[in-house]
Amino acid sequence: MTNATPDKKYLGVIPAFYACYDDVGGVSPSRTQALARHLLAQGVQGLYVNGSSGECIYLSVEERKQILDSVMEAVGGKMTIIAHVAANSTRDSMELARHAERLGVDAIAAIPPIYFRLPEHAIAKYWNDISSAAPNTDFVIYNIPQLAGVALTLPLLREMMNNPRVKAVKNSSMPVYDIQQFVAAGEGRISVLNGPDEQFVAGRLMGASGGIGGTYAAMPGLFLKADQLVADGAFEQAQALQFDICRIIEALCACHGNMYAVIKELLRRKGVHCGSVRAPLAPLVKDDMKQVDACEKLIREAEQKYLLGKA
Repeated sequence: MTNATPDKKYLGVIPAFYACYDDVGGVSPSRTQALARHLLAQGVQGLYVNGSSGECIYLSVEERKQILDSVMEAVGGKMTIIAHVAANSTRDSMELARHAERLGVDAIAAIPPIYFRLPEHAIAKYWNDISSAAPNTDFVIYNIPQLAGVALTLPLLREMMNNPRVKAVKNSSMPVYDIQQFVAAGEGRISVLNGPDEQFVAGRLMGASGGIGGTYAAMPGLFLKADQLVADGAFEQAQALQFDICRIIEALCACHGNMYAVIKELLRRKGVHCGSVRAPLAPLVKDDMKQVDACEKLIREAEQKYLLGKA
């Protein structure tokens, strides 16, 4: 298996952090800190804060600062913290980048500009402008073409590698071939992190040094186990676990409510209260609870099978 030679900060299982709200829908610092400490205790390698799973496009700049403040207060210096700082304007993105650097995060990250379909030279300028606002902090390119509307190309990656702060790519495109291409283009200088949770094992086999994912926090032990199985060369077991993870993800997506509302309910049942999701994301309805029960059962059975050896 070919891997990059990445910074150790960008290895392993890094959950995408969820926005935590109080009972009336405002950002909750105490709940944010509680979720951060819970995930630290699970043994994951880091957190990816204020990304897609963190509902960033529905949060104000000040709310995103508040969330990152709370995460850093709870677990800063104890695990890798990557702050996603892309916003609708370059000005807001740079303000978020400056704030993240002041807090001492390990890296900032950004998707391409959304809505307007910009040429690659404009995307590169957007990313480099953001990076310039945090000149002492690593930069992570976030490639998610299915949502951003534009894809990271090899010429754009090579252009961005002229910026010495670019250290990693969070790749959420579905073809795992993209991971191999980005690893090769990085020539050992950058890490590539798998994005789609449904292909975590495949991404690792194609050279990803780890992953950042939106369902990791629902079942961190399973992704940590999958990562270990790949590292140990136990590929058949890793494949079987990935298939079970995919079945769980399919179940998480089978409610009227948004998948993140389902995951937050599962966390609530473990004593970690994150509130619901922010509109226009759909909250859970009463009829969803049977499916949430099914998700909880699938996760518990997989944990017993792979973590406790109770087939």
